Amino acid sequence: MWMLGPVGFTAPWLLLGLVLLPVLWILLRAVPPAPIRRRFPGVALLLGLTDEQTETDKTPWWLLLLRMLAVAAAIIAFAGPVLNPQVREPGTGPLLILLDGGWADARDWPRRLDRAEALAEEAAREGRPVAVVRLTDRPEPPAFQSAADWQGRLSALVPHPWLPDLAPWAAALPQGRFDSFWLSDGLSHAGREALLSALESRGGVTVFESPRPVLALRPAGFADGAVQLSVLRQPAADAVSVDVSARGLDPAGIERELARVPIEFGLGADEAKAALSLPPELRNRISRFEIAGVRSAGAVSLTDDSLKRRKVALISGRAGREQLQLLSPTHYLRQALEPVADLIDGSLEDVLLASPDVIVLADVARLTQAEQDGILDWLDEGGLLLRFAGPQLATSDVSRMSEDPLMPVRLREGGRTVGGAMSWGEPKTLAPFAEGSPFHGLPVPPEVSVTAQVLAQPDPELAGRTIAALADGTPLVTRKPVGQGQVVLVHVTANAEWSNLPLSGLFVQMLERLAVSTRPAAPEAADLAGQVWVPEVVLDGFGAPLDAGEVAGVPGEVLAEGVPGPTLLPGLYAGADRRVALNAVQADTALSPAVWPDRIAVEGLETEEEQALKGAFLAGALALLLLDVLAALAVSGRLGTRVGAVRGAAVLVLVLGAAPQSRAQEDTFAVEATAAVHLAYVETDDAQVNQLAEAGLRGLGYRLRERTSVEPGEPMGLDIETDELAFFPFIYWPVTATQPMPSAAAYSRLNDYLRTGGMILFDTRDADMAGAGGSTPEARRLQALAAPLDIPPLEVIPQDHVLTRTFYLLQDFPGRYASAPVWVEAAPPDAEQAEGMPFRNLNDGVTPVVIGGNDWASAWAVDERGMELLPVGRGYTGERQREISWRFGINLVMHVLTGNYKSDQVHVPALLERLGQ
Repeated sequence: MWMLGPVGFTAPWLLLGLVLLPVLWILLRAVPPAPIRRRFPGVALLLGLTDEQTETDKTPWWLLLLRMLAVAAAIIAFAGPVLNPQVREPGTGPLLILLDGGWADARDWPRRLDRAEALAEEAAREGRPVAVVRLTDRPEPPAFQSAADWQGRLSALVPHPWLPDLAPWAAALPQGRFDSFWLSDGLSHAGREALLSALESRGGVTVFESPRPVLALRPAGFADGAVQLSVLRQPAADAVSVDVSARGLDPAGIERELARVPIEFGLGADEAKAALSLPPELRNRISRFEIAGVRSAGAVSLTDDSLKRRKVALISGRAGREQLQLLSPTHYLRQALEPVADLIDGSLEDVLLASPDVIVLADVARLTQAEQDGILDWLDEGGLLLRFAGPQLATSDVSRMSEDPLMPVRLREGGRTVGGAMSWGEPKTLAPFAEGSPFHGLPVPPEVSVTAQVLAQPDPELAGRTIAALADGTPLVTRKPVGQGQVVLVHVTANAEWSNLPLSGLFVQMLERLAVSTRPAAPEAADLAGQVWVPEVVLDGFGAPLDAGEVAGVPGEVLAEGVPGPTLLPGLYAGADRRVALNAVQADTALSPAVWPDRIAVEGLETEEEQALKGAFLAGALALLLLDVLAALAVSGRLGTRVGAVRGAAVLVLVLGAAPQSRAQEDTFAVEATAAVHLAYVETDDAQVNQLAEAGLRGLGYRLRERTSVEPGEPMGLDIETDELAFFPFIYWPVTATQPMPSAAAYSRLNDYLRTGGMILFDTRDADMAGAGGSTPEARRLQALAAPLDIPPLEVIPQDHVLTRTFYLLQDFPGRYASAPVWVEAAPPDAEQAEGMPFRNLNDGVTPVVIGGNDWASAWAVDERGMELLPVGRGYTGERQREISWRFGINLVMHVLTGNYKSDQVHVPALLERLGQ
């Protein structure tokens, strides 16, 4: 490619044609030929006469210049001019494109793919084979193929949620010569030097790096009464601020942002920290933290049980002896739980009102009937009742003849004492924990022993309820489920009277395994060993949480290594009694910059886009030729007045300039509208109404992405006079009292849209006024707007309409208001209800219009951060109304996309079951 400033030419030899332009000038000057002068006396008779048509004896110089410019433009166009071409040394061998492909690439992934596609296109022009390697994949020799084969496959590549291990790739490279282009994430990874050396031995190496910093969020911890957050960046440059968002479920079960904290990076700092103080109820709802505005698995930190401090109620059956605190039944429990749980003291009736996660009864034998009923109700909701034995329980008759509802087993009378002066045996040690026990995998210290215990009756259920035993096989800990919860009995005291177990570290570990407490730090390998951990949620490379689906569980020993990879995805893993988060960034992760040798060319991802100028030069040549035609007619006197010529030239220029621009605008609108499913709204004469409609559809789009498989793009405003409507399955039309009437052409497009399966939601937004009776200006305007439309007969939405069950089962359809009726297309007269079926047999059509006045956009509206813009109702009732409004919007969109799919009789059993619930 030959360069002339910022412009390059793919066929520069054609520019030699410009040398012939002087010859062309001479030829054009000779046409028409100069007249021959002859003396003829009769010419005197013609003196004074005027010729209506005149011809010049020579072509005017400005006309010659116009023609030469037209020819020059054509020559330059066919020479292939390109603005800002990517100029490289031409290569002849294979080309290898490497992408690190980890979460550090995710933030700039689209630009990395654009760079890779540009390299593949350049290789295609040069006829070079190409191979593309993602270094987070398993190392395999790359296969070189034609560049055309790769151009369609590059867009399907996505980053992985782990960082690459480059060491094995050096041995996987094929032999032979090839050039390499490495799109690096800018971080230093193990094995980078070896891979770079192997690539240099096979050809030239060029590196591309983004100047944007890589941001990473370490796992959140809990210390000093607050959530501790730490953000890393590389490279460390200017002082900046980033926001960390805490997301989780609100009381209505909807995921939203629960809190946000800014974190400030100092000048040159590569790490910044902040503390987020939240009430326990809100902290326990958080499911993940994420750096706002950064799409990367490294910018997301999933939370597990280590952040969720449990509320534990401690109740003792007897007070400790005065001045002997160590003999208190709850002393060791309090010491073990106070750093990691919120302890509740008080009577049993009082603590039940606080809805604790765990209730600990230390040597409590008898309960009143009211207390027992309260605990049973609490257990039905998933509580954990942990009981410890003691002298009072041993001497009582609780759970002797028949099993007590709040005891896991029946007990023998009197208990058992070993290792004393009057006993026959030595103190008993603990047996290894069985495989099905929640304590399985915990090491048993040999010094832990038991000198006294309450014994369980050898009932048939005893073996299945024993989760820890002594070396002689007698149960030490038993458990049984009650409702959604469970009852656990430790057959020794909670202090050191009967056993030294409360003095050991095993005591704390057993409480953690029982989910009585949670440790505010990452679990150790011993805590995870001996179990298979099943993933519930996994992260993709962009940090989006996904359902784990069929992802296989992993052994605790593998999970303890904590190194994400192809066989260990970042995500949330569930064990028998707890959940553990494995994040892409660990607590000890450090980001180091990649330092490249001086001999390696390092370029940025940002490049000026190549722009072919051939079309522009051809259009210019055509315009000049058309001007030449007008000029030639003017010179010959056949165009009329000069004013007409000027007008003709002006019209020509406007047509040539405006037509491509208009087509470009239409093409841009069509591409944007069809790139994804877009919800649209009709732009009115009120800017505030338009903004609210856009915010409402944005909020509805958020809910669709959260709860369904529909992933709509940003909402788009429509000018019904000019914009194509067929691109949009759903249009929201807020009606204003002063909205102008559409033209006949607009009505024609609207009718075509309604006849071909589109849906328009007309919202007069006047339910607060129309509910009192009478007609509002908006309602009257709607009547005028709808009169020319081909709208079928309407009816108030019946109870069995498919909109009541498209996705959610609904009975009401509120927006910001809830009093206005909702109108839909009337069911056909022959739609009869079959015997035994709750719904009528309807066709597969979609109601073309839905009409109401509940102001749905105001209820749906959210800002860019996903926070609601306008209040709905009061308190919980208002939030419930907003939730039902979102559900109605989801039903609308699912209805227009699936038709009356839910009217199929195959869905009747499932719908009947849900209606029964």
